[in-house]
Amino acid sequence: MAILEVKHLSVQFDTQDGQVFAVNDLGFRLEKGQTLGVVGESGSGKSQSVLALMGLLARNGRASGEALYQGRNLLTLPQAELNRIRGNRIAMIFQDPMTSLNPYLTVERQLTEVLQFHKGLDRKSARAQSLRLLDAVKIPDAARRMDMYPHAFSGGMRQRVMIAMALLCEPELLIADEPTTALDVTVQAQIIALLRELQRDFGTAIVLITHDLGVVAGLCDQVLVLYGGRAMELGSADHLFTNAGHPYSCGLLRAIPRMDRDRADLLTIPGAPPNMAHPPSGCPFQPRCAAAQPQCSTLPALQEEAGRPGVLRACHVPSAQVQLRYQEESRHD
Repeated sequence: MAILEVKHLSVQFDTQDGQVFAVNDLGFRLEKGQTLGVVGESGSGKSQSVLALMGLLARNGRASGEALYQGRNLLTLPQAELNRIRGNRIAMIFQDPMTSLNPYLTVERQLTEVLQFHKGLDRKSARAQSLRLLDAVKIPDAARRMDMYPHAFSGGMRQRVMIAMALLCEPELLIADEPTTALDVTVQAQIIALLRELQRDFGTAIVLITHDLGVVAGLCDQVLVLYGGRAMELGSADHLFTNAGHPYSCGLLRAIPRMDRDRADLLTIPGAPPNMAHPPSGCPFQPRCAAAQPQCSTLPALQEEAGRPGVLRACHVPSAQVQLRYQEESRHD
């Protein structure tokens, strides 16, 4: 049984300019101990999809569909019941640890209150458990530093504190929203290694939101590619990096800097993402797609293609034609 099964998830926001359709008809499954990477450009719906699962949308937002956790739809749970799950069975690491941590409370207090609320521990027991987790995420001199305030920690150390806080109750599911974005590459590598090690120790399933395909390659089993609030491709990480079949996936891979290119300039995807206040009726990637054909004016279904079992793709153009077209584009560039 899947830990999390999302079906037909949609997220809309009411704004002064009308409705904004941030996520549209999204679906995926996550098994125990598995890592799902969710990738795409800014504005593709990555963060809003997981915030909807956690019941953390802005006041003008609303979600529909199903997000089944242990048979219960997270989207319709009463607030009190959702509070018992959040931070306990499902935890989240936010993108910016400085704004996620309370600057007026010590790190120790912010950790212990999680255990006191969800596990009913007394302050002394909660402190001992918190210290164990700070040691697990490799905070140096943790016994002394846990009595400090967040501003005394570096960005990488604050992110480790956030990871420790998320893992205090040994959750079944961990959602990490761009956990390495604000960190330098050395610290990024340390955080990725830490997540992999903690997942092995705790058996936690992870949803990793990122725009960094290098992070995906280092950590993820499955990859969901989003564009314009819709799923473009869903398959194994090996598939994405060796046999991507959607034009947008191919475009993302072409945009990765490579050591074997003579020129310093990047191969970018021309154009701009769609205005989700007025979403296109057909494939949202059509205006920027090098392989677009007339039938792309109608919305493609996310489905398996013959000869590619286990891989879902939302595209009218056969994957072989897409790959050939983008290979030609790369040669011309």
